Amino acid sequence: MTDAIIIVSGLPRSGTSLMMQLLAAGGIPTLTDHIRTPDPDNPRGYYEFERVKKVKTDRTWLPDARGKAVKMVSQLLFDLPTDENYRVLFMERDLDEVLISQEKMLARLGRPAANRHELKQAFLWHLNRVHKWLLEQPNFAVLRVAYADLVTHPTEQIARVNAFLGERLDEQQAAAAVDPTLYRNRKTREET
Repeated sequence: MTDAIIIVSGLPRSGTSLMMQLLAAGGIPTLTDHIRTPDPDNPRGYYEFERVKKVKTDRTWLPDARGKAVKMVSQLLFDLPTDENYRVLFMERDLDEVLISQEKMLARLGRPAANRHELKQAFLWHLNRVHKWLLEQPNFAVLRVAYADLVTHPTEQIARVNAFLGERLDEQQAAAAVDPTLYRNRKTREET
């Protein structure tokens, strides 16, 4: 299990950066390049590795990822080769919160947002497809982690993550990386 590639995945704005932060704090090596720097949307950083985006055509970096955590949007999971073993921490977040967070980020960047209803339907379709596909892959083990639960009950969720990763995580250090004040784009009661 120590040479499996740990994939932190989910939709954009679903909490993947938080998961990468707590893994790093808990002693799991991360594969990042620090090209995308912290900003108001992710003040603690994105923990991204640009070469991930080209995994369909460039897989030469995968051996370096063994035993490490690397962040990858869920749309790219389909492009991973079958000759590696993966442990996927799949971040899940209320879709309205994901969309609110994306819209705020795009507004800050001066970019238009897509139609919320259409995007939500596309996300639902994608999530159903990716979860079904993951269940069929013998070289993928998956733990689904709810972002809201991780922020509000970090000790319990980090214990689940640690068990899934073979007890490699310093749970106290990982829990210290969770900052509930950064959970800023919650649905209001009127939106539920």
